Amino acid sequence: MRQSILAAVAALLSIPTTWATAPEATPDPAGGTAASAAREVVRLADIEVKADGSQVELPQPFAGGQVATGGRVGLFGNLDMMDTPFNSTSYTAELIKNQQARSMADVVQNDPAVRVARGFGNFQELYFIRGFPVFSDDMAYNGLYGVLPRQYTAAEFLERVEVFRGANSFLNGAAPGGSGIGGLINLVPKRAPDEGLNRVTLGYENAAQRYAAADVARRFGRDGAYGLRVNAVRRDGETAIAGEDRELGVVAIGTDYRGERLRLSADLGWQDYRLDAPRPSVTPGDGIPRPPDASGNFAQPWTFSTEEDLFGTLRGEFDLGATTRIWAATGLRNGEESNVLANPRSDADGQTSSNRFDNTREDRVTTSEIGLRTEFETGAVGHRLTLSASVLRLDSKNAFAFYLTPFANDLYEPQPVEPSSGPVFAGGDLRAPRTTALTRTASVALADTLALLDRRVLVTLGARHQTIEQYGYDFNTGEETSAYDESTVTPVFAIVGKPSAAVSLYANYIESLAQGETVPATIDGQPVENAGEVFEPFRSKQYEIGAKYDGGTLGLTAALFRTAQPSTRFDGRRVNLDGEQRHVGVELTAFGEPLPGVRVLGGATWLDAKLTRTEGGANDGNTPIGVPEWQANLGAEWDLPMVTGLTLESRIVYTGEQAAAEDNRLHLPSWTRIDMGVRHTRRIGALDTTVRARLDNLADRDYWASTGGFPGANYLVLAPPRTFTVSLSVDF
Repeated sequence: MRQSILAAVAALLSIPTTWATAPEATPDPAGGTAASAAREVVRLADIEVKADGSQVELPQPFAGGQVATGGRVGLFGNLDMMDTPFNSTSYTAELIKNQQARSMADVVQNDPAVRVARGFGNFQELYFIRGFPVFSDDMAYNGLYGVLPRQYTAAEFLERVEVFRGANSFLNGAAPGGSGIGGLINLVPKRAPDEGLNRVTLGYENAAQRYAAADVARRFGRDGAYGLRVNAVRRDGETAIAGEDRELGVVAIGTDYRGERLRLSADLGWQDYRLDAPRPSVTPGDGIPRPPDASGNFAQPWTFSTEEDLFGTLRGEFDLGATTRIWAATGLRNGEESNVLANPRSDADGQTSSNRFDNTREDRVTTSEIGLRTEFETGAVGHRLTLSASVLRLDSKNAFAFYLTPFANDLYEPQPVEPSSGPVFAGGDLRAPRTTALTRTASVALADTLALLDRRVLVTLGARHQTIEQYGYDFNTGEETSAYDESTVTPVFAIVGKPSAAVSLYANYIESLAQGETVPATIDGQPVENAGEVFEPFRSKQYEIGAKYDGGTLGLTAALFRTAQPSTRFDGRRVNLDGEQRHVGVELTAFGEPLPGVRVLGGATWLDAKLTRTEGGANDGNTPIGVPEWQANLGAEWDLPMVTGLTLESRIVYTGEQAAAEDNRLHLPSWTRIDMGVRHTRRIGALDTTVRARLDNLADRDYWASTGGFPGANYLVLAPPRTFTVSLSVDF
C-alpha cells in the first residue's frame, strides 16, 4: 500500500506546470504575510478564490474577531468559508483568552452543534457533534490525528479551535479512535505575531485554584521571516468542586518560517495533568437520581487521574511555481496515563454501589502526510487538482485491575471508604503494560475542483483509498485476539454556487469511515467479557445542503443533513453490534459585529435522531442515549461607549431533554445555563493591562449535563457549580 501511495505521488509530480516566482513575503497585521494576501486572489478560470488552500497560513478573522473567515478543510488546506461546500467554524485566540478558557472543551461550549460529555467512564473529554461522539483521541492538531493529549488539552496551546461539522473521512482519513462520524475538531497551535509579545497572566478560580502563565513571542530576520513563540502555564489548587484538586503544567514552543516560496511551522508541546479526588460519572439504575449539590463531591479521596504527554508536529509547503504547490507534515506523541477510579452506580434514591478500578495506559503515535496541488485549465473549465497521502501508527499499551468487592455509599451524603483489597479481576501488569491494541492506517486521496459558469460554480469530485489494520492482544499473554486488515474507498461529491458575492449555496455527499471500536475492560463499573475485542471498521453516508451569508459585519450559515452509522450495545456482559443510528438535523449559526462594539456568536441545532434495525426491533424508533432534540447557544459582547475599554459579556446555553436508556424509559430534563463576564483594558504607563472576570453557571443550578459518552453506556455527568474566574494580563 505504501509503495502505491509513493507511486501515485510521483505520477502527479510529472504533470506539467507553469513555473513562476511567488510574491515576496512581508508582514501583515494578523501575523500572516503579504504573500498570503497576494495569494488570496487566485484565478481558476476567472473564479475568485479568497483562500488558496495554504497548509500553513491562516484565514483572517471575521468582523468582531471571535471567529475566522475560514479554516482547515482536510487535504484542501485552509479555505474561505464561502468557497467551502461544508459547514465549519473556526474560533480565534481572541475568543479563547477573553473567555478565560481552561481547556478546548470550554471553547466548543460556544458552538450550537457541539455538546461536551465524558468518555469511557474516566475523565476524558468527549464532544458530541451533530449528536455523534467525537473522542478526544480523534481530534487533529495542525491537521494531524493522534498527536494531542488524550484526555485533556489546555487552551494555552491554541491559536484556533476549528469545528468541522459532518462526515470527513475523505478530507482527513479515518480517525484512529473510531469516532468522528458527526464531525472533527482541529486545534491550531500558536504563532508569533508581527509585533513582539511579552505577556504575563495571573488568575484565580473561586479563590482556591491558582493560575499563572507566560506568553513570549518574537520575529527575526529579514521582514520577520522567522518566528518563535513560547508559552508556559501552571494551575494548582482546589477547583470549584469541593475537595477536587487540579494540577496542570504546560510548555509549548512554536516556530515558523515564511519565505517567498517556502513556509514552515514546527511545534513541541508538553503537558502534565493531574486530578485528585475528581468527581466521577454516575451510572443510573432503575431511575435518574436527583442531581446532588453541584459544588459537592462524591468522589473517594484516594481516587485520581494523571496524564503526561510529549508531542510535536512539523509542517511545510513549497511553491514549485505559480500554479503548483507541495506540502508535507509529520507528528508524534508519547503519552502515559494512570488512574484509580471508583465510579458509582446509583438507584433513583441516590444509594450507590462502587468498585475500585485501576488502570494504566501508554501510547506511542507517529503520523505523516504528503500532498501536491496544481491548477490548470481545459477550455473554459478551471481545475484545482489535489493529491494527498497519509500514514498513521498507534501502539496502545494497557493494564487494569478491577476489584470485585463493591462498597455502598450515598450520593448526597458520601462517606470516605477504605480502598478495596479483596479479589481482583486483572488484565496485565499495571507497572509494565503490554500492547493490547495496534492500529495502522495508510491512505491516498485524489480530488479535482472544477470552476464553471463564469466564476459562479465550484464542483469537487474525489475519492480516498484507505487501508486500515487493527489488531487486539490479550492483556496478560500478549497473544493476538482479533485482527482486521482491509481496504476501502470513500468518495465525495460537493458543489458550491454563488448567486451573489454575499451568498454561497452548497451541497455534498460524503462518506465517513470509522475504525472499529476496541471494547474496554469495564463499562459502568462492570467487567466486559469481550474486553479488547476490536470491531471491524464501519462506514456511514452523509447528505447535506446548506447556505452561507457574508455581509461583511454579520455571517450566517444554515445546513440540513442526514447521517447514519452502525451502533453498539452493552448488554451487561458483552459489547455487541446492534443496528444503526440515523440522524436528520438542521443547524443555524450567526456571528460577527453587526453594530459597532456589539458582537454576537451563537445558533441552534435541531436533531431527529433514531435507532433503527436494532436486535429484534426492540429499540427501533427510540432516541439514542445522550442526543437532545434541541440545543442552542446565544453569546453577546458589548463595548460600553461611556467607559473606554470596558466590555460586558453574556452567554446562554440550552440543551433539550436527553434519553438516558436505549429503551427510552429514562430521561434527563432539559437545562439552561447562563454565563456572564466583564473585562477592562487599560494602558498604564508602558503596560497594557486587561482584567477579566467571569461567572459560569450564574444561577448555580444543579443538573445532569450529559449522559452517554461511550456507545451503549449511559453514565451521568453532573454540571460544574457556579464558577468565578478572574485574571490580570499585562503586556510589556
